[in-house]
Amino acid sequence: MRSIVMGLWLAGWVACSGAEDSQQDHYILDMVHHNPGEKLYETAYEKPEVIKKMGFNGKVYYLFDSPTLAINWESVDPEIFPVGSAERAWVDAKAKRIKQQHASCRAAGIQTMAMADLVLFPKKLINKYGLEKIYGDPSHPQTQKYLRAQIGEMFDQFPDLDGIVVRIGETYLHDAPYHRGHIRNKTSPEKTIIPLMQLLREEVCVKRSKDLVFRTWMSFDKNLAAYKRVSQGVEPHAKLVIAIKHCEGDFHRANPFSKVIGEGRHKQLIEVQCAREYEGKGAYPNYIAHGVIEGFEEYQDMPAGKMRSIRELVETKPDLFAGIWTWTRGGGWNGPYITNEMWCDVNAWVMAQWAADPSKSEEFLLARYAKERLQLKGVDITKFRKLCLLSADAVLRGRNSIQGDMNPWWTRDQGIGYPPAHKDAEKQQRNLKQKDEAIRKWKEVVSLAEGIQWADEETREFAVSSSYYGLYLYEIYRALVYLSDAEARKDIAGVKQWIGQYDAAWARYQALPEKYNKLSTLYTKEFKRHIRNHADTKVNSLR
Repeated sequence: MRSIVMGLWLAGWVACSGAEDSQQDHYILDMVHHNPGEKLYETAYEKPEVIKKMGFNGKVYYLFDSPTLAINWESVDPEIFPVGSAERAWVDAKAKRIKQQHASCRAAGIQTMAMADLVLFPKKLINKYGLEKIYGDPSHPQTQKYLRAQIGEMFDQFPDLDGIVVRIGETYLHDAPYHRGHIRNKTSPEKTIIPLMQLLREEVCVKRSKDLVFRTWMSFDKNLAAYKRVSQGVEPHAKLVIAIKHCEGDFHRANPFSKVIGEGRHKQLIEVQCAREYEGKGAYPNYIAHGVIEGFEEYQDMPAGKMRSIRELVETKPDLFAGIWTWTRGGGWNGPYITNEMWCDVNAWVMAQWAADPSKSEEFLLARYAKERLQLKGVDITKFRKLCLLSADAVLRGRNSIQGDMNPWWTRDQGIGYPPAHKDAEKQQRNLKQKDEAIRKWKEVVSLAEGIQWADEETREFAVSSSYYGLYLYEIYRALVYLSDAEARKDIAGVKQWIGQYDAAWARYQALPEKYNKLSTLYTKEFKRHIRNHADTKVNSLR
């Protein structure tokens, strides 16, 4: 699993970013979210000096580089992680790594933030003090006592830490052998969210003047009434920010724009995934910065008065806009694993530059990217923009439809599921038509990639090969959607035809590494993780 920094990075084209002009009252944060339980990504974006030159003013370290795992708890009980024990050695080693990371951020002149799952305590603390039944309840006095101690040790032992990003929607323990995590009633404003946010506000913002970013993800991100109750239940603070994904639910195209953006009393930090976990993870062109900033095409039929882009947030409620938080890499599980970071880089760079100066248009910034980052000239700048916008159109139509006619979870990570046919015949025909449109658009993306005069051979090869990667993968998708339709209609001839198309598409796709050396790893027929109805198994049953 490698992520080789583009040759253009090595040529020094990170200059001219305009980072010095970024508005310091806006957070412009980036995070690499490594796959839990796996080898860490090799990526340029772990280097604070790299993201600083891109325009970011802060770095968020992911869950398993959080000080919540690296404090020694000596202020509470030195026997929790006793000196000389294996668990103390593990904690101390993690603390050393984290302090080095924080020092690198300080040297680069950017903020240091850390993600943290709550509530997360050492196993020995839970067992010794009988917290088993209550530690997931942030309103319980004992839980609050140890949360306050935890926060105190975090900022005492890691003085370079500027703030924390809190998540309660999920708890990952893949790389945390000595801790346990749990939270009760994670969607309840009164039982969990408000008391926890109030405690954190007091300990982090008021007492220590540190930054607190509280994520809405899987807790109060889709329930507007709950969001408003939280907003009213917790007093705003200059250091308290609420983080919200730009779309509802996970980062899927055709999901609605978040209904809670622009609501309430608290500043809002907008989360943006740049190497989309359900859409190739950077293995093929997928430009989403335009849609996030200006509004995706699937939002055009939203009711009048409904917000549909973060530009509207800035223009209509600027006091609520806290900035953006990108995930340059990561999300989901396993592969594909990319060998070149160009397609996530364009999303991250444009988002960072726009957050620094929202008066700039996305089109202007993408043109700057093409000139300054890719060293393109003249008509090739126009071609690059067309390629980027076409990629967004092709991804939407190929994985779903403009109207959201498919369950977006049918394919994810490096695996493919079998998509059920829509029960509504008219919507099913619309969906099939858009699968054909996706392929036409992918072919145009390939043509544009082949026609651009790229600055060097490595970039040219990746741009072209990744475009073919998208075309052939989406031909597999189209074959499955048509196959599912034929099966639903009991069209045996159609089933045979589309099994043949499926096999041919896989053959083209799997032959790509024979021609291109820098290709990202491929989707696989065998991958089944989190896939309910496995495509290849279903196809084989139909043969």
